[in-house]
Amino acid sequence: MPNEKQPEGASVPARKPSRRRQNRVAAMQFLYLYESNRGDTLTELLLGFMDTQEKERDYYQFAEELIHGTIGNLEEIDAKIQSLASNWKFDRIARVDLAILRMACFELLHRSDIPPVVTINEAIDLGKEYSNQESRRFLNGVLDRMSSELGRPLREAE
Repeated sequence: MPNEKQPEGASVPARKPSRRRQNRVAAMQFLYLYESNRGDTLTELLLGFMDTQEKERDYYQFAEELIHGTIGNLEEIDAKIQSLASNWKFDRIARVDLAILRMACFELLHRSDIPPVVTINEAIDLGKEYSNQESRRFLNGVLDRMSSELGRPLREAE
């Protein structure tokens, strides 16, 4: 029954990640891969990557939007990260953190349909899951500075 108490010591079943979360994970993984394979064309790399995913390609539409948007605005995004990541040399940022930051920066700068607080929380959660302990503070610091420059409410989409 839904209202029954769990026996002490029983584990609570893990919630299945949302479709958006799964798409963000796929986009982050691709951006990490892209950074290591800059010589390959985006189309070839993306087709190969999508072939490795569990679900059909149209399931990952949001991931592809994030990928194309991030890569299409990479120069602007990297300049923004460099300006906000004080005391960090750009080439010293862990690749997984860079992939997360780039994707989150794209969302903050170009996806006003997503509330900034959602983007920041998702990025920090990805950092917790895929990077190290220091990552959370670093990602939060950079994204918090960026969000303060947005000039829009943190909890609302436009």
